[in-house]
Amino acid sequence: MSKKNKPDSNGYVYSTNPDFTFQSEESELVTLPATQQKLKVSLDTRNRAGKAVTLIAGFAGTKDDLEELGKKLKSFCGTGGSAKDGEIIIQGDQREKVLQWLLKNDYKHSKKV
Repeated sequence: MSKKNKPDSNGYVYSTNPDFTFQSEESELVTLPATQQKLKVSLDTRNRAGKAVTLIAGFAGTKDDLEELGKKLKSFCGTGGSAKDGEIIIQGDQREKVLQWLLKNDYKHSKKV
């Protein structure tokens, strides 16, 4: 399949019109300032073979900013983790450290047990 006739999320597969181009609907996300972020910090063991992870959810912003925040939190806690699907996952029970860092950097939070 040629580059100009690639399928998209709207269900179009192919067009016989030589001037046809797929128009992607890209909505540009804007990252809210730290004082307006309402993050939820919780402990999760579901589907993780009994291993506990700290979940930070509720981030409103771009994927790059989410990954940057995840990197800062992982560095502060001294553990591994990942940032994907709008959530940051920190290995282990790091709720207190995460809350400490979020408060120090003006983030709002709600702690779930």
